[in-house]
Amino acid sequence: MVGPLAAYQEPHTYDLCEPHALSLTAPRGWDLVRHDGEFEPPPPTTDDLVALAEAVREAARPAPRQPAPEPPHGPPTPGRRGHLRVIPPS
Repeated sequence: MVGPLAAYQEPHTYDLCEPHALSLTAPRGWDLVRHDGEFEPPPPTTDDLVALAEAVREAARPAPRQPAPEPPHGPPTPGRRGHLRVIPPS
């Protein structure tokens, strides 16, 4: 059966958005029952409201300050760094 999204979890069902629900096809030999009418969104649950509140709180928090990087000590010396090499002048 293809119909509106369930407000609670049901086994053996697909939760699809309206465009995907309208384009769903069944394998050969299967019957597909479609819901007649509009697909109304389910009412918000407390989980949705808590997730929204947490997202707002997270966005309102100031970003932690990053310490300024320390300048390197002394003059650079030739050597190997990762996959790059410095070749000293001959």
